[in-house]
Parts: sequence; structure tokens; C-alpha cells
Amino acid sequence: MNFDDDSGEFSRLHNLFTFHLGIAVSLSWLTSLYAAFYAPWVRNIRPLIDPANVGPVESTWSYLFIFPVVLTTAWLISIFGQNLFAQFRIFKNQIIEFAFAALVAFGMFYLSIDRAVAAMLIGM
Repeated sequence: MNFDDDSGEFSRLHNLFTFHLGIAVSLSWLTSLYAAFYAPWVRNIRPLIDPANVGPVESTWSYLFIFPVVLTTAWLISIFGQNLFAQFRIFKNQIIEFAFAALVAFGMFYLSIDRAVAAMLIGM
């Protein structure tokens, strides 16, 4: 496989990843904003969700919107840093790199949706 084939494969995988990450970002924001209408606006939301958790104070704003903000930042970095990512490699196989990135992005997306659903359930 020469450099041109490798570059074309990267571009194809990057465009596919960026498109799906954009969908995840949109769904994450929509779910968090929807949950914001039902969530109680309190200073410490964690004890409402899990009464056994007496951890640090976390407001509803940071509880709901931290993961959508992180996903949006990752999406923008992915869009504007395509040339940098094409040169930077962790693994030899690009498919493994994109699979790892997709796994991390899906984990963040899942946590975002999970938090929004938990906030909606206490608001109802």
C-alpha cells in the first residue's frame, strides 16, 4: 500500500467518523436541552439521583452539559485538525485508531444520554 492509498483510506475513515460524531453531538445536545426543561435546577443534583451518593456538589448545568461540550470540542478538533491527525499515528492500522476513537466517543455519548435520562426521571 503506498502513501496515496493510505491517504485516501484515512480521508474516507475520517469523513465517516466526523459525520457520525456530528450526529452524536447533535443528539447529545438535544437530549440534554430536553432534559433541562424537566430537571430541577438545584445546587447539588447527585443526591436527588442517588441518595447514597453524598459526593461533591455538582449543579444541574454541569451535570447535564459537560459531556455535550466535550463532544462538541472533540468534533470541532476532528474537523479542523484533519491534516494533523493524518500525520499523527498511535497504531499502525488506521482502522484500529478510528475504532478506538469511535469507542471513546460512544462512551462519552452514552454518558451524556444517561445523565439526561436520569435528570428527566427525577423531574417527572
